[in-house]
Amino acid sequence: MPTPRIRLLIGDTIAIGPGKASLLERIDNTGSISAAAREMGMSYRKAWRLIDSINDDFNAEIVSKSTGGKGGGGAYLSPLGKEMLHRYLLIEKKLQRALRMTYSGLRPNFDQKMTSCLH
Repeated sequence: MPTPRIRLLIGDTIAIGPGKASLLERIDNTGSISAAAREMGMSYRKAWRLIDSINDDFNAEIVSKSTGGKGGGGAYLSPLGKEMLHRYLLIEKKLQRALRMTYSGLRPNFDQKMTSCLH
């Protein structure tokens, strides 16, 4: 089945898409930009650039950062960040469900076409 890849734009800029959403989820789970970046196989610098672009795109703090100290720094999603991520994931889930329902009705046609292509 096809997999939708949703990107929400603000003007011509991708405000949030699958990669940024994944980064935000990992920051929310780990409380750390570096740990989130590591989990994604992404450089710390790239993660910072993505976070800065998200915060700039929304003209609000989506990811809040605390500076290091004795216990080290950290990162967390602001209330707006949590809400924005939740809504993005909800849109993604609803689109996947709609696509499954639509695709299931068309699937016999796709399967028949694929079978005829193999002969």
